[in-house]
Amino acid sequence: MAEKTITFHFQHPTFRLRHRSHIRAWLDRCASMDGHKLHGIHYQFCTDGYMLEANRQFLAHDYLTDILTFPMPSAAGIAGDILISIDRVRDNAKTLNHNTLDELHRVMAHGVLHLLGHNDATDEEQSTMRHQEDRWLDHRAFP
Repeated sequence: MAEKTITFHFQHPTFRLRHRSHIRAWLDRCASMDGHKLHGIHYQFCTDGYMLEANRQFLAHDYLTDILTFPMPSAAGIAGDILISIDRVRDNAKTLNHNTLDELHRVMAHGVLHLLGHNDATDEEQSTMRHQEDRWLDHRAFP
């Protein structure tokens, strides 16, 4: 059996991801329409506590984020590790009055967009990133 281009790992005790094959196809399709090939994207879904420790360890940040993205050079295509705090996603969805699944998919797309070279440090970059996320969300073709 061939290695999956996109894998999912679960550190969060209650979170389970549905429609994994559809999500893989969606992310591959979106990257492809932007001229990129994905090769080795590893999602880790975690708790706030796990995310806080990762922020401290890797970025010397003592605060929570919903996502951390770690690019990994690969001649075969875009690769990297994407750490997502399910606790942050759920809280952000509630605060923003968004559907939790839509917020999760937005954050998943956001991570791949970072691996593709998109940044969000400035207001202009944030606006561009949000536009790209919306565009990718519009291409979902699964329940």
